[in-house]
Amino acid sequence: MALLFLLGSHAMANAQASSSSPAAARSLKLVVFGDSLSAGYNLPGSAAFPAVLEQALRQKGVAVEIVNAGVSGDTTQGGLERLDWSVPDGTDGVILELGANDALRGVDPDQTRKALEAMITRLKERGIPVMLAGMYAPRNLGADYAKRFDAIHRELAEKHGLVLYPFFLEGIAGDRTLNQADGLHPTAEGVNVIVRNILPTVERFIASLPPRS
Repeated sequence: MALLFLLGSHAMANAQASSSSPAAARSLKLVVFGDSLSAGYNLPGSAAFPAVLEQALRQKGVAVEIVNAGVSGDTTQGGLERLDWSVPDGTDGVILELGANDALRGVDPDQTRKALEAMITRLKERGIPVMLAGMYAPRNLGADYAKRFDAIHRELAEKHGLVLYPFFLEGIAGDRTLNQADGLHPTAEGVNVIVRNILPTVERFIASLPPRS
């Protein structure tokens, strides 16, 4: 009887230790909500931005799962229309990377701003923090358009108190060696450069997230 008691006590202690160990804690769940730039256009899934970012964070000891919710060709309006079902309940944070296709199509910056702000508001209402990954307009659209468009992400981040990475393509824009033949989408090495550059901002975003229950 004493032996059975000791064995039972040992098993209970192990179970308690296991349930309270860091390994038992659930992974942080992030969603990258964007267009082809983050979705991994013409790249295998393992080379797309969300997967490479997840790996980089895990190498730093962050237990994280990152969902790729990028859709090639998506505008901010398209993102707004699919937001609710693309970001599941239980998401701890969203990296919002949209706007490039608006600029390429010459969409009125006021319309882009309105759609982005609506997405931010919806996510905040659901208790899901947002990090903005910004975009700049092509310079062939004129100085006035560029000035209005370039200010969108920065001003929204300031207004809503969001972590901002000003330019998603920082470090690779215009570099033929880091972009595919179309000159628009990053190669696998280009994605590595993006992740390397954005990583400190993502870490700051993660550090700002509220404690998980």
